[in-house]
Formats: sequence, structure tokens, C-alpha cells
Amino acid sequence: MLTVLGCFIGEHDLWLVALAALICSLASAACIVLLHHARRTSGRWQAAWIGVAAVAGGSGIWATHFIAMLAFEPSMPTGYETGLTVLSLAYAVAITGAGLALALWTALPFAPVFGGIVLGAGIAAMHYTGMAAFEVPGHIVWNWDLVAVSLVLGAVLGGAGLQIGLTRHGLRSRSAGALLILLAICGHHFTAMGAVTIVPDPTVAIPDTALPARWLGVGVAAASVVILLMAVGALLLDLRERRQRTLAGERMNSLANAAVEGLLVCRGTTIVNGNDSFGALVGLPAPDLGGLNLSQFLPETETHLALAATPDQPIEAELIRADGGTIPVELIVRPVTYGDAPHYAVAVRDLRARRKAEGQIQFLAHHDPLTGLANRASFNLRLEREMKLAAATGRKLAVLCLDLDRFKEVNDLFGHQAGDSLLVTVARTVSGLLDENQLMARLGGDEFAVLMPCDHAVSAGRLAEAMLEALRGESREVAGPTIATSIGIALYPDNADERTLLLSYADTALYRAKSEGRGTYRFFEATMGAQVRDRRLLEHDLRYAVARGEMRLVYQPQSDAATGAVIGFEVLLRWQHPERGAVSPAIFIPVAEESGVILQLGEWVLREACREAATWKNPLTVAVNVSGVQVHAPNLVPLVQDVLHETGLAPERLEIEVTETALIREPARAQATLRQLKSIGVRIAMDDFGTGYSSLSNLRSYPFDKIKIDASFIRTVDSNEQTAAIVRSVLGLGRGLGMPVLAEGVETEEELRFLVKENCAAVQGFLMGRPSPIATFSHFTHPAPGGPDRGDLAA
Repeated sequence: MLTVLGCFIGEHDLWLVALAALICSLASAACIVLLHHARRTSGRWQAAWIGVAAVAGGSGIWATHFIAMLAFEPSMPTGYETGLTVLSLAYAVAITGAGLALALWTALPFAPVFGGIVLGAGIAAMHYTGMAAFEVPGHIVWNWDLVAVSLVLGAVLGGAGLQIGLTRHGLRSRSAGALLILLAICGHHFTAMGAVTIVPDPTVAIPDTALPARWLGVGVAAASVVILLMAVGALLLDLRERRQRTLAGERMNSLANAAVEGLLVCRGTTIVNGNDSFGALVGLPAPDLGGLNLSQFLPETETHLALAATPDQPIEAELIRADGGTIPVELIVRPVTYGDAPHYAVAVRDLRARRKAEGQIQFLAHHDPLTGLANRASFNLRLEREMKLAAATGRKLAVLCLDLDRFKEVNDLFGHQAGDSLLVTVARTVSGLLDENQLMARLGGDEFAVLMPCDHAVSAGRLAEAMLEALRGESREVAGPTIATSIGIALYPDNADERTLLLSYADTALYRAKSEGRGTYRFFEATMGAQVRDRRLLEHDLRYAVARGEMRLVYQPQSDAATGAVIGFEVLLRWQHPERGAVSPAIFIPVAEESGVILQLGEWVLREACREAATWKNPLTVAVNVSGVQVHAPNLVPLVQDVLHETGLAPERLEIEVTETALIREPARAQATLRQLKSIGVRIAMDDFGTGYSSLSNLRSYPFDKIKIDASFIRTVDSNEQTAAIVRSVLGLGRGLGMPVLAEGVETEEELRFLVKENCAAVQGFLMGRPSPIATFSHFTHPAPGGPDRGDLAA
């Protein structure tokens, strides 16, 4: 017996085996290339090119088999029956053609796989028909297990080869597909040959009509080469013809590729051409789009094309990329004539940027762009829903209003970037304390609100305490402006059952928290409403008091304690309200400082006082009080310089009075401001000495020119030994530091005699003159010719 596979090396002509491999490689590559070309066409042209591919592939399979058979040189004569040999070629071409046509059937899922299986069947039909034509003096015995393996190999490798070679794109994929088809042919052949065992039988004779092996070899090789050359030549001719026909089309393609939108030309559902923009959208090179089915990228292709009856009607769809991802797109389909045949032109617009912009617009419509929190409109909608839910369930609803303390000063001192960072920090810190049922919103500026469904008011109080503690902790950990806030709380339905009123009551409680020391929280109480409304009305009227002419300045003399000569005046602000009458500075000054109106009032006072003092013939000094808000404002020094230049007042005649409490917060900033004022010649006085904090250190750190003892120490200086001792100490301190001391609130002769005895430099109070309009003191500011340079109250 003779086993074919066993004698592969010893009884095979390896040169012919190599030739078989070469022919098989050329056939596999030609088959893949011709199929790609056929897919770019349609109708009769596609059928013709499938036929050419079938002839090239089938003849290559046939030639590979018989050349490999000719390479087999057993130690006995061989031959081939002519009819079966020709029939094997017919089987190879016909069944291969059927498989290739099936692979291009776009309506069938996984069509290339099924087409490859049919291709494997064609390889098997050709092989076993060819083996039936093999004539030897003996009998052929088959190993049916290996026969089954050969059938499976051909089908599996053939299906994989067409799937990879046709559905993937690029030279690498085509080469991989051709290699798999080569393996399908060779693997099937040599596995099937391994199933053959030849049993010699001298009684069996080779017919005289059988073709000798050598003659068949020459014919097979020649036929194979000619067929492959014909296939390649036909492909080159067709490509040349198509290139000539599409020169004008290429110019149009250049224009199409310049378009930002994706453009396709389709015949039915088959893509004929596509531009680079569409290729970029789906993740494929534009040249590889031709021949693909549009449904591969747009699942509802038939529906979209049906809408071409109403051209220029935008259609929104999901575009499927080659990698499986999706892109929202807008389609415009229009019927066109292309190559003398009806086609569809499809414009594809990427909607990702528009969808993103729409999403951002939607987000900004309901959220604060800086902090990402809900905005006022969104908060109001949520509050309405939560109130209805609370009414239905019998639960309570707490609204907590937050307001950052002195936030305007943070912007003025550190800049708006620091202010924005502070707002973001507050939003992040407080949001971290809330659960999914609670909502924080930024209502505007430095105003925040928290919505909290709860069962008891104590839960809202605990949340407020946690918020305050968290913000204090954030201030300790992060360098920069101090985070200080106050919180007001109102409850539904306890305090109000209407949204606007509930927010107003929470805001009212917030103002109470601010007025009671800040950095704390308060629940709304019924008595708060009237007080807060009155305070808000006062603040509103205060903003327009200067413009309405309701503000006026009064002046109080400052005199030399020993001689009684007037050495200057302190300017004091008075407000005559049209309905309230005279409003005490103790009432409206704190409101002005809290609301920021003090900056407007302070500038007006400074300008008016300097303008008035510049008109005096007697060059007396003028003292102007400056609040802590003004000291820490960045424009105080430029404002003073501008006013002095505008009015012509000598800098040494202006005295700025600053209280100790104005120096506690941001002392470095206050020190820098006062030193700059000192450098331009303005005098600095410490007002209300003894009522603040760390007075001695302040005297050492700040560039003061004068100390003013607070009036509370002067009232009992002649009758209370402790008070007298304090005043003596301050006067001694002033002499030691070389600073003159002015005593405020002097109202009796006894108080004046005590101060004169203790060598106090200057005095001020009702005894020397009550605050009055400057015209009352015109004999001091504009003395008669020949009179004293400085006025005397006794005159």
C-alpha cells in the first residue's frame, strides 16, 4: 500500500509544489481584488465582474490541485481521465462563482461568511472530482475522518477569508483575506491527500485514452497563467476605462472633499462615492466607502431614502461608525442623476457640537455657570414641587438662606478672582453636606439657598450648624480670605405657605443673624418682619439721600486746652429724612457700613469738607472720620489725592480719624493704607482711644500723629479716681510717644480744668461748641482784618 501524505517529501517534486503555491496565491489575491471591484458596481457590470472573479478563482483552485497532483511522483505509472478532469474545472468555476455572488448579497446577514462556506464546497467538489479522474494501476482507499476534516477546513477558512477580505478595509485586511483563502485551498488539498491510500493491483490497467501526467502539467500551467493574465488584464482595462470616465467626477470629488459636511452619492442603498468628511465621520478612508451598503452606517436607510420625495427636509438620525460607536447626525436626501442613472445625494451633518451647545444652554438655563449649583429659576421650580409634596405628606420644608459676610470687601481687597474662588469653595463645601433630597442654589451674588425636607425644625438647625462649622474649617485649611456666613431659616408651613413669602421670611431671619453678630443662624420669628422691613426701607432711602440733598455736614471746634484757641474742626454727618426727621448717625452709619453705602457717603463727606476748608482764610485743620470699610477699600488713597488736588487744600490741613476697631481686620492692609496717606502729608489720628483692642501695639505699629481719648473716659474724670488714673496714663503715654492727645466729650469747667492741669494738648466737646453748620463759626474761619490768626472761643 502507498500512503500519499507519507511520501510527500520523498515522492513529490518540490518545484511543482512551489509552483502550485504561487498559482494559488495569485488566484486568491485576484479573487479578493476582483470582488472589491465588483462591489463598487451594480447590475450587469457587477454580474460580469463576479464571473471574471469566478473564472480567476476557480481556475486557480483547479490549477493548484492538478499542479500539486503532478508534483506527486509515485513508483508506478499514472494518468488522468479527460472528462472528469474537465468536469472538475467546471465545478471549480461554477461553485466558486456562486459563493462569490452570495458573499456580495447585501440583504443577507453575514453574507461573506456564507459565501466563503460555498467557496469551500467548490474547493471540495473540484478536488474529489479531480481525484476521481486520477488513474493508477491499483485501487484508492479513503480515510473518511480526514475527508471530513478537509471539508471543514475548506469551509471554515473560506468563510473567514471572505469575511475579513470583504468587510474590513485596507491592504492589510485584503492580504489577510487572500492568505486565508490560500490556506483553505492548500489545507483542503493536503488534508484530503492525506486521506488517500493507494493499493497496487497489477490487474488494473491505465486506459490508453488517459492523459499522461506530464502533458497535463504543461496544459494546466499554461491555462492557469493565461487565465490569470486575462483576469489581471481585464481588471486593468476596466480601471483605465473607469478612470477616463471619472476624470470629471474626480474634480467634483475634490470639491466634495472640501465640504465640511459629509456627502454621499448612492445607487439605491449602495454607496457609489463618498467624500473625506463622511469617511472621517465613520472612521474609514473615503476610497473604501464605494460599494458598501448605506444601511451599514444608517440602520433606517430605506425610511430615510423614502423621504427624498420631500427634498431638503432635515432628518435626524444616529450614524454608526466602523468601530461600533454612534454619532448624532442630520441628513438631507435629494434624488439626483449621476452617470446617466438615478441616484441619491445624501448630505450628513455632524450634530455633536450642536447637541453639546444645546446641552450647555440647557444647563445654563437651570444652573449657575460659576458654581454649577441650581440657579434662582430652578430653585423656585423645585421649591414649588417640594411644597406640594410636603403638603401631601404632612412633612415640613426648611429654606435656609446664606449670605457671605463682607463679601464686597473680599472683592475690593483681593480681587474678583478671589471672590469667585470663595463662592466656589462655599458651594463645594456646603453641597458636600447635603443628601440627594436636599438642594443648594445660588440666587445671585453671594446669596445662596438650601432646600431641606424635614420632620422637625431641629433638623434644619443641625444642618445650619454643620454648614457654619464646615465653612470655618475650610477657612482654617485654605489660605486666603476668611469664609464667614450668616444663615436665616424659615419653615413651611409653620412660617408661610406661599413660596415668595417663605423666601422673604428666610431672608428676614438672615438679616437678624447678621445684625446679631454674624457667623450664626436664626429661625424666623413673627416679630422680625417689621424690624427688617424698616431696616430695608432705611437702607433704600440712604442710597439716595445724597442725591436728594438730605445729607448735611456740621462742624465741631477743636481747641487748644491751655489757651482756648480754635485749632481746627471735626466734620460730622447728619441726615434729615423727609418723613423720619433727623436720623441719628448711630442708626444709619451701621446700615451704611453693612450695605456698602458708606463708600458713597464717605467720598461725599471728604469732598465737601475739603472744598469748604479750602475756602477758609484762617488755615485751620479739618478732621474727617473714615470707617473701616473705607480704610480697607483699595481706592481710599487715590481718592484723597484726587480730592486734595481738586480742592487745592494743603495735605497737612486734612486729618483722617480712624477708630481702633477699623484696624482689627486685615491689619497689614490697613497699615499700608495709613502709611500711604502719611506719605502724601495727611495727618492720622486714632479716634476713640481705649475702646478698641491692643491699643498700645496699635500706637507702635501705625503712623498716628494724634490720640483722641474717648468721651466715655472724660465724663467722670473729675469725680472718679479710676477714670482719672486712666486718663493720666493716656496723657503720659502720649507725651512719651511724642503724640499730642485730644480729649473728646468735654462738657464742664471741672473736666476742662482737670485736663489743663494734666497738660492735655487739645479738647473737644459741648463746652467749646456744639456741632453746627460752618457758618456759625465764620468768625474763626474768616477772622476780621487785624484779628488773631486763630480764633478764641472766649472772643
